[in-house]
Amino acid sequence: MGTMNTSLPGTLKSFVDEQVRQRGYGTSSEYVRELIRKDQDRQPLRNLLLAGVASAPAAPADTGYFDGLRDRVRKAAKPATKA
Repeated sequence: MGTMNTSLPGTLKSFVDEQVRQRGYGTSSEYVRELIRKDQDRQPLRNLLLAGVASAPAAPADTGYFDGLRDRVRKAAKPATKA
């Protein structure tokens, strides 16, 4: 495991220390690792959102759109009838 030292102003160090105490982390390193893991988990969603913003406009997702979507799901979920 690699080591990283980070300098924080007093107010941020106090905040981290308080989070460690309140949330039951053993050390400030555990708290920071958890923040990094959560950020890694958010990256794929962020990338999808950015791709959506950059994409061409699509049809509006209005009531008609969702009604049609529900109909397609219902039809797909119905068991096939025997002939």
